[in-house]
Amino acid sequence: MKPFYKTQSNYFPLLSIVVFATLFFGSFCYIQYIKIIPFPDFTQESSNSTNIQLQEAKKHDERSVSPLEECDLFTGEWSFESGSSHSHPLYNEEDCEFLTEMVTCLKNGRPDSLYQKWRWQPTDCYLPKFEAKSLLDKLRGKRLMFVGDSINLNQMLSMVCMVQFVIPPKKKSFSYASYTTVFKIEDYNATIEFYWAPFLVESNADPPTMRDGTAVPLLKLESISKHGDNWKNVDYLIFNTYIWWRYPTMKVLRGYFYDGAADYVNVDQNVAYEAALKSWAKWVEENVDPNQTSVFFSSMSPTHIKSSDRKNTNGVKCWNETAPIPNRSTFNVGTNQRLLATAVKVIQSMKLPVHFLNITRLSEYRKDAHTSIFAAPGGKLLTQEQKSDPVRYADCLHWCLPGLPDTWNELLYTIMHKT
Repeated sequence: MKPFYKTQSNYFPLLSIVVFATLFFGSFCYIQYIKIIPFPDFTQESSNSTNIQLQEAKKHDERSVSPLEECDLFTGEWSFESGSSHSHPLYNEEDCEFLTEMVTCLKNGRPDSLYQKWRWQPTDCYLPKFEAKSLLDKLRGKRLMFVGDSINLNQMLSMVCMVQFVIPPKKKSFSYASYTTVFKIEDYNATIEFYWAPFLVESNADPPTMRDGTAVPLLKLESISKHGDNWKNVDYLIFNTYIWWRYPTMKVLRGYFYDGAADYVNVDQNVAYEAALKSWAKWVEENVDPNQTSVFFSSMSPTHIKSSDRKNTNGVKCWNETAPIPNRSTFNVGTNQRLLATAVKVIQSMKLPVHFLNITRLSEYRKDAHTSIFAAPGGKLLTQEQKSDPVRYADCLHWCLPGLPDTWNELLYTIMHKT
């Protein structure tokens, strides 16, 4: 028998020829194939894929962001702004000469400024950037007036600071009177004003000597024209009334204040509040021309007096709070929901359109933004001894500036430009 390897070697030349011919023919076919069908450009495919992703993201943004006209501006969350590109605060405390010591918390000794750096972000849209000159153009030849209690004065001072830096020094002025505070903008023939009327209707808290909150309020629920005469022919009216409604029953005057009489009846707080708002609504419908004047009503500015309401059993009112309540938390800070519901009901029943500034819930998060022990009650700063007693002296009603009232004005600014 012949060895196997010798037998196989006789076929090697023939096998080599077959393999070479097969490879040559395959290469020829491949070249002809790619001439007819171009090879895919993976670079271009990757670029197209990225563009598709961007387009899909853009479509998603377009679907999730509503037009301002359809957006609920008052539902959203607080976003902290840090870094050099931050947009808040909108001004610096030391640059606004018109602020009173009642709200200059940093100047009064507050050690942190974090409360200034929170921006409100509605869920379904973006607030337009606040432009001072744009607001002044809107106010050219017009009057804007905040009417109500010291919370509205808080907001008025905020608006003044938001626009004053674009006005030349000799073209602006600020004046106080018994009932009115006026910021005049000469080049625009415009004013930003505040009118003191804590209950909107007539009360014993109206005179300058009765505004420290120590006297028990006495109201004349149907009497509003004394104040209302000062609101006529104003182009933008922003009303509020809440923090003085702090008693379960309110004393309602039967006679007149100038009689010196003290004949009154006790009326349930919510009943009295509704009666006062109905008197206000009647005045608005009888005296406001909706073609000239836009009317706004601000909901309740919350207080943070009871730390236990927000599950902080070790807290002392709003003292030493440096951050808001976390977004989407479940909490209750004690805002009077009956009065809020009454305000909504009265406004919805009005024949004349009123813009409801629903600032309550977004403000309830801001336990960190109050003046606390860095206020100046009665125009006097607290002593160190008083500051050491926040249970008694911390002001958890009013707000530091810059701060939360700036957000209220951003919302007001947005609505003014929508109408």
